[in-house]
Amino acid sequence: MVPEEKLAGIEHRFQFLEAKLGEGPSAAELARLSREYAALKPVVERIGEWRRLRTEADEAERLLADPEMRELAEEELARIRAALPEAEQALRIALLPKDAADDRAAILEIRAGTGGEEAALFAADLARMYQRLAERRGWRWETVDETPTEIGGFKEYIASVKGEGVFAQLKFESGVHRVQRVPVTESGGRIHTSAATVAVLPEAEDVDIEIDPSDIRIDTMRASGAGGQHVNTTDSAVRITHIPTGIVVTSSEKSQHQNRARAMEVLRARLYDEERRRRDSERAASRKGQVGSGDRSERIRTYNFPQGRVTDHRIGLTLYRLDEVMAGDLDQVIAALIEADQAERLAELEA
Repeated sequence: MVPEEKLAGIEHRFQFLEAKLGEGPSAAELARLSREYAALKPVVERIGEWRRLRTEADEAERLLADPEMRELAEEELARIRAALPEAEQALRIALLPKDAADDRAAILEIRAGTGGEEAALFAADLARMYQRLAERRGWRWETVDETPTEIGGFKEYIASVKGEGVFAQLKFESGVHRVQRVPVTESGGRIHTSAATVAVLPEAEDVDIEIDPSDIRIDTMRASGAGGQHVNTTDSAVRITHIPTGIVVTSSEKSQHQNRARAMEVLRARLYDEERRRRDSERAASRKGQVGSGDRSERIRTYNFPQGRVTDHRIGLTLYRLDEVMAGDLDQVIAALIEADQAERLAELEA
């Protein structure tokens, strides 16, 4: 089990933060202390639960010596011994190092892959799936940019997703998503396989990425889309090019001011993501990768419409509830991916 001095140190730090917050710190300090306090609170609760069960076990064992209380003590001891392993496991998981980006908002990028128009239609289906998930979770969803096709698909779709723990819930969605179904354009009823790529980037804060104004070129252009979607609009679309890296970001909603802000948000997220990947490359290379490293060339999931089946290849999870998943009910999939990641990291720590 975890050394007692480590647990005591966490509890002491939590009490210190609680006292500091009660003293009325400055706004900047309040934000910093509040974040650390919120991160430690569930850990301290797990420590408290584990300590409570250990104390109850000791008391029950002492009562075994009392003939009148022995039967009751044995029943209580059996209950506690059954609960302790679960409490210990929950504590180990709570003590796992946190991804610093887990509590952040995310930039979600979906691009049609192999499969032509059918891949673009599938990209649109994925965009709707994630938007419905966001609605279920109470997250705020904003379209940043989209490249629609003539029959309702997307060559590319980018959204900003804001809310509590967004990146932690979505980060395992990065990779290649494959669909098997009969396309609407297929007259012979043959099943086709197409793909779309999903990238989930944690939103960067100003302190994470500092962009030199001389390193970017900003162009405005007339927004355009299929089906007259942007008819009668002004030159509101914004394209930002980051010259050192060659990264190009566009935003094509109605407000040029908003487009500039959103495009900068996406640019910062992409630069921050590259920096995170650079820092994590050695650690990622040493991991077995059961859940995956977020490599966007990795096939992670198949959506088989004829069978009503969703399979996540990283963890061997198959669900025959495709309609619910496409309607945004990804709870079971996300929970399984988080659990697999936790189990893998625990195994690494305890190896």
